[in-house]
Amino acid sequence: MKVTALIPVFNHGTQVGAVVQRLRAQGLPVLLVDDGSAPTHAEALDALARTPGVQLLRLPQNQGKGGAMLAGFRAAQAAGFTHALQIDADGQHHAPDAQRFVEAAQQHPERLICGHPIYDHSVPKGRLYGRYATHIWVWINTLGFALRDSMCGFRLYPLAATCRLIDEEPIGRRMDFDTEIAVRLMWRGLQVINVPTRVHYPVDGVSHFDVWRDNVRISWMHTRLFFGMLRRLPLLLWRKVVA
Repeated sequence: MKVTALIPVFNHGTQVGAVVQRLRAQGLPVLLVDDGSAPTHAEALDALARTPGVQLLRLPQNQGKGGAMLAGFRAAQAAGFTHALQIDADGQHHAPDAQRFVEAAQQHPERLICGHPIYDHSVPKGRLYGRYATHIWVWINTLGFALRDSMCGFRLYPLAATCRLIDEEPIGRRMDFDTEIAVRLMWRGLQVINVPTRVHYPVDGVSHFDVWRDNVRISWMHTRLFFGMLRRLPLLLWRKVVA
């Protein structure tokens, strides 16, 4: 088992350094995916990439969070890693919990290890309550509550199953990515382990969520997944019977 941390970065050059430092302190190699950042942020990533244990993959144009993750998965697998730990660049995730994700994967290397957020007072209430609409659709589309939170971007993927999926099926490339890839991996039989983890929204945090466009993308994603679930319904029900 060989794990790398995988961080998609778009104009988070001033925040991501602290995240990298915390991950390296746990002995994790880091792969930064520069998703078309502005020059000043790109320079900060270049500086980070000169430190031991940190690699940089630069995309010439912004692909969206999902696009950056897809490129990162393929690069990580090509570099010989078996697992990739996704974590946000802005510092909202409690990076010291990375070791808990790795330990869970060591015990269950074929499972998807997902963060189950524990929010503090910093979470915007609109975003907190809005997540429940997605949770309900995910529970419908997976016929269960195995995945506690499908929108948390702190998770650990087995790369063999993940890269096989992304080579065979289209996955959302922007803010629809986290939910869609988790559901489709579960449809393929991957079991989920939920790891409670603290989430804090920094005061100077930079969000790239576009309220209108991304909500439309997410709504369309739920529509696609629902009809995909209907096609797979006999198989999904059979798995529940024999489980």
